Amino acid sequence: MSSSLPVADLIDTLAALPAGSAVFAVRHQRDKVVAATQGSYDSIFDPALSGAPSLAERLLAAHDIARLAGSAVLQAHYRERLQTLPLTSAQQAAQGGQPPNGDPRLQAILGFTRTLTERPVEGDQAALLQLPAAGLTTPEVVALAQLIAFVAYQLRVVAGLQALVELGDDIHSTPAAAAAAEAPFVHPADLPKPGEPVRVNGYTSETLDWKAWLPVLALDQATPAQLAVLESSHPKAKTSDYYRVLAHQPRILEERSIVFNAIMYAPGGLSRAERELASAVVSRVNGCVYCASVHAQRFEQLTKRNDVIYQVFTEPQGAGTTARERAIVQLSIALTTHPAQFGAVQLQAVRAAGLSNLEVLDLVHAVAIFAWANRLMLNLGEPIFPG
Repeated sequence: MSSSLPVADLIDTLAALPAGSAVFAVRHQRDKVVAATQGSYDSIFDPALSGAPSLAERLLAAHDIARLAGSAVLQAHYRERLQTLPLTSAQQAAQGGQPPNGDPRLQAILGFTRTLTERPVEGDQAALLQLPAAGLTTPEVVALAQLIAFVAYQLRVVAGLQALVELGDDIHSTPAAAAAAEAPFVHPADLPKPGEPVRVNGYTSETLDWKAWLPVLALDQATPAQLAVLESSHPKAKTSDYYRVLAHQPRILEERSIVFNAIMYAPGGLSRAERELASAVVSRVNGCVYCASVHAQRFEQLTKRNDVIYQVFTEPQGAGTTARERAIVQLSIALTTHPAQFGAVQLQAVRAAGLSNLEVLDLVHAVAIFAWANRLMLNLGEPIFPG
């Protein structure tokens, strides 16, 4: 992918990052994330996107997410885009936060959107299947699920960048940073032995499978674009329900895969293990058993320890074996649960713990991408535990 910047990058605009500012410079150190985030937006809201809900339906869903989450800048952005479209009376009512009476399809779309925005763990099979029952095709459902998850990611990236701008060069300690110095202790006798899975409160670090609730792509009916994205996404994508359901919308999947890999594996900045810890925390807070298992296991593989994972699975609040870990955990919880209230105060503990602006950005990205990943794993299928 080219590292050249889009003519007008939406995140830069929404977060009010002028070219030449310190936060702009840090953000554009992660140029692949910048480009693929814009690419994801462009694909999801392309008026010509094949097999997707109408552009009005997509923009109404995005506007509703921004309204429910309390993101003023995103709400204004999607409202401005909606004003360029002719809307039905039901769509106009929905834009104003009223029930779209007389449009059962839009009612189903917005009902699913609200569940995934506010209580993603409740987006179960019954909630998902209300969409096909309302007339949405499988590709339309996948496009909607990706949209909801992307906007959850988008608003957290914007909130994190705005907080970095607000924080500036403030490096003073805070009450939050001081509180983080009190370490919860886990006695080694309470931990599984190295190599054994951690199992607490229904969460585990063992390897799980995952089964889709929607029809997966039949490989003998796949288009060249769908086959290409499966081949480039993951070595086992062609046998994975997850990738084969997302491949119903190959362009969105391609951009999302680039975003994910650029966030989780970029060199420098926040350590790989700390990105995995943040991913596990977000997944635990959102109730995503599958994602929590994957990233808890990766953290253990990287660090050769499982104490903090035991803490996170038991109770995320206060988890962490050092002040730095606890600051990372607290930021992950705050940005996951209350993105609209996220600001400089929520960054002061990680700044006091020594994180640079690039490390903070990597942490914000890790939290945001799991707002996206959890909403796909939780709401399009279910984990399968070993027999």
